[in-house]
Amino acid sequence: MTKNFDVAVIGAGPGGYVAAIRASQLGFKVCCIDDFTDENGNPSLGGTCLNVGCIPSKALLESSENFEKASHKFSEHGINIKGLSVDLATMLQRKNNIVSQFTGGIGLLFKKNKVESLHGRGRFVEKLKTGCRIEISNGDSQESIKATNIIIATGSLPRPLPGLNIDNDLICDNVGALSFTKLPKRLGVIGAGVIGLEMGSVWKRIGSDVTILEAMPDFLGTVDTAVAKEAKRIFTKSLGLKIITGVNITEVNTRKKSVEVVYESRGNKEKVVFDKLVVSIGRVPNSGDIGAENIGLVVDEKGMIPVDEHNRTNVNNVFAIGDVVRGPMLAHKSSEEGVAVAETIAGQKGHVNLATIPWVIYTSPEIAWVGKTEEELKESAASYRVGQFPFSVSGRAKAIGETGGFVKMLADTETDKILGVHIIGPYASELITEAVIAMEFEATSEDIARIVHAHPSLSEAVHEAALGVDKRYLSL
Repeated sequence: MTKNFDVAVIGAGPGGYVAAIRASQLGFKVCCIDDFTDENGNPSLGGTCLNVGCIPSKALLESSENFEKASHKFSEHGINIKGLSVDLATMLQRKNNIVSQFTGGIGLLFKKNKVESLHGRGRFVEKLKTGCRIEISNGDSQESIKATNIIIATGSLPRPLPGLNIDNDLICDNVGALSFTKLPKRLGVIGAGVIGLEMGSVWKRIGSDVTILEAMPDFLGTVDTAVAKEAKRIFTKSLGLKIITGVNITEVNTRKKSVEVVYESRGNKEKVVFDKLVVSIGRVPNSGDIGAENIGLVVDEKGMIPVDEHNRTNVNNVFAIGDVVRGPMLAHKSSEEGVAVAETIAGQKGHVNLATIPWVIYTSPEIAWVGKTEEELKESAASYRVGQFPFSVSGRAKAIGETGGFVKMLADTETDKILGVHIIGPYASELITEAVIAMEFEATSEDIARIVHAHPSLSEAVHEAALGVDKRYLSL
């Protein structure tokens, strides 16, 4: 007998599972369809983010940062450690345990919220008078369901490098880069974006010689130029990453236990050999093989599904969220869209402001930003003022030994409305939320300047940057 649901969600990543839970809370009969499996072939909820992305990478980043601090910074505190070493197997097991706790937790949340979890690949079969029929394939077994409303939350996949075979042994994507069982002496990374920098940082800190090859002429080209410049200085001089921009890769040759990369950069032809190569050149929408043609769903040439401001597709009662639609490919953006769509289906006014989505790169120091960069404001001929405050003057930053970086605030010259905030420094991922809240409430730099910030705290740097917009720093 065919099951009928009010809402069917295709994909159980950060957008999908949150959408399913919220829809159930609103009184709908809900199912969530997902085909992700762990390394043992068992169903595993949470999508790329929880299984092989956001969560495991942050676990390894924390482990590697602890090792680096113990190796190079604890002595400043009078803490001396002899015979320091890394047990890679234990580090990876800790990462795996954290992943298991979170993926298993989603299953418990589904039970608590009465969301039916259906394992398999979900594909549209036909458009019905009301809703759609979806086929779910799991190996040799298949079942069919009907749903009045459908939310597509299928996420994204690593962007392939043409002609290069990812085996997750010698040549890896994010999955392989999270699971090295032996520390590579020479690690190559293609792509100096979020994944490339985070994975490069992990393995560099525990002993790999890391070279990052970036096709774009500028390092972190989408980030505020001042932040990108400071980040490159710290990553290359303090951390020791080798970052080469303007790279055109012409050959990748695999050997028995190594990978040879031939590339051109600024007119010079170079050849370098690595023990492992990580390919991290971005991600593409995972919108193929969902049966879009069977219901007349529009998918563009890049794999994106066009939606309106409420994430409605061109097909009635079919919505799409997360990495398959416009906007940044970020887990928190997907989750909020999931909530908004569930509330829209319930007749409420679900909404996500794409202009105030925070971005974070979890390197050390962290990089976080929201709103416009200074370069974007210049290009639009906007009139603005700038306040910038270094962590080197922060008492709390000195106390924790993390004084690199700064907070930069951009505000409109006439209205003083905050247009963008850019942070490179300790706990930037936490500090950026104050800026997001301020921009959501259309606050001015003066508002932030007059809010009392605890002393000593890292947030005082945000306060000083706001004061700096009006050139009235108190600590500079």
